[in-house]
Amino acid sequence: MRTGIFVGTFNPFTLGHDSIVRRAIPLFDKLVIGVVGDHVQKPGLPLAEERVKAIQKIYAGKTEIEVKAYYGLAIDFAQKEGAQFIVKGVRSVKDFEYEREQAEVNRLISGGKIDTILLYAEPQFASLSSTMVRELQHFGVDTSNMTP
Repeated sequence: MRTGIFVGTFNPFTLGHDSIVRRAIPLFDKLVIGVVGDHVQKPGLPLAEERVKAIQKIYAGKTEIEVKAYYGLAIDFAQKEGAQFIVKGVRSVKDFEYEREQAEVNRLISGGKIDTILLYAEPQFASLSSTMVRELQHFGVDTSNMTP
């Protein structure tokens, strides 16, 4: 079984995240969306359980998608889930360099057993980030056209 994981804090889960999930689904038998657990030092981070439930609602009825909280390293979560691939979204050269370095470390830690697949953001989502959505929400801007 080909299994991939797609991990992040998803605070909030945006249309850019949804785009990556929908484009990754055909590549795998199972895609596990891993929601970073509550130990992350990010102010105002909703509980992992809340973020998991919100994402589960989006993909209700999609049996090939699972949504789970995880704690610790993404590579450990990938190994626990029996995943052969980590899926990451890339919006810019800055994202690419960061993800390239992470991919190299994860491949090393896994003994070459887990690869990273980069999916480039669709042009309409290249500037969309959870951080931007949160900031707009803070100032009362309607962001419903940025989240599923």
